[in-house]
Amino acid sequence: MAFRSVPISFITVLLLFFFPVSRSIPFIVLHGIGDQCSNQGVKQFTENLSSFSGSKGYCIEVGDGTWDSWFKPLEEQTEIVCEKVKKMKELSEGYNIVGLSQGNLIGRGVVEFCEGGPPVKNFVSLGGPHAGTASVPLCGSGIFCIIANNLIKAEVYSDYVQDHLAPSGYLKFPNDIPKYLEKCKFLPKLNNELPDKRNSTYKERFSCLQNLVLIMFKDDKVLIPKETAWFGYYPDGAFSPVLPPQKTKLYTEDWIGLKTLDDAGRVHFISVAGGHLKISKADMKKHIIPYLKDQASVRVIESRKTKGPNEEEGSTELVFDGSSSYVWPSSVKSFFVELLEVSRG
Repeated sequence: MAFRSVPISFITVLLLFFFPVSRSIPFIVLHGIGDQCSNQGVKQFTENLSSFSGSKGYCIEVGDGTWDSWFKPLEEQTEIVCEKVKKMKELSEGYNIVGLSQGNLIGRGVVEFCEGGPPVKNFVSLGGPHAGTASVPLCGSGIFCIIANNLIKAEVYSDYVQDHLAPSGYLKFPNDIPKYLEKCKFLPKLNNELPDKRNSTYKERFSCLQNLVLIMFKDDKVLIPKETAWFGYYPDGAFSPVLPPQKTKLYTEDWIGLKTLDDAGRVHFISVAGGHLKISKADMKKHIIPYLKDQASVRVIESRKTKGPNEEEGSTELVFDGSSSYVWPSSVKSFFVELLEVSRG
């Protein structure tokens, strides 16, 4: 009995349909303020993500890391990362982003501003000040730190501070919104907050994310309020109450496409135990790893009701403690001496 020959291409299509090839998408890690890719914590964090997900990960550095994370304007940091990802052939077909604290704003800047960059598939945000923060990350309780903190608050929207201190780009004091909108050089642009300068391209690019994972830490004392990690924030003119993201104008008027993503079921609001950037192995495996695997794997994991054999549900073992990076560099004193001179002049 003779068998009719079947075209190889048809067989290939059938095999791919019933047995799809799994292809891991690479990811990048963008660290928080005061940190750097060569530090053991971030290095281990990136390696753990790769090990658990099977995807290749790259920590992307800006300049010398620690110093530049504090003193290089965020728009410039974003441009540096944009150029780096465009040159990485490993990312050319698409990649995922894992952001840590301030690194999330750089990551969003890459998504919204990076012209000609490779597509970002999933964005996983750990403790990101997405709606701003109403307090400068403190260096301690010493008298110098108190003076420096008060000085920053007094001068935060001056051109000098905006051009020389990265966190000033997302400091948003509810009692000074007009000046924030006029003088703050990064977050108002990133969040499309300026009525006469709203950019539909930023919204379109952000809306193209397959998944946006927003992780808030229940005991976060670095972000004020902690709900900014979900795009929640204070109403204009007051420090209370904290509005949930769905009650903010950014969401209801859909300035950047957050509502569009949420309506499509692509935003995941997650709350985990612990202080700022203190994440356990169990939470990492549950809330981050699925989005670093191929999309077929994501669907399988989300539909699975029982835990896998290697899943350590309930484990409180920390795999990353990013809060330890929140100290001001020792050489920061010279900056505040200059700032004090500027404010007197």
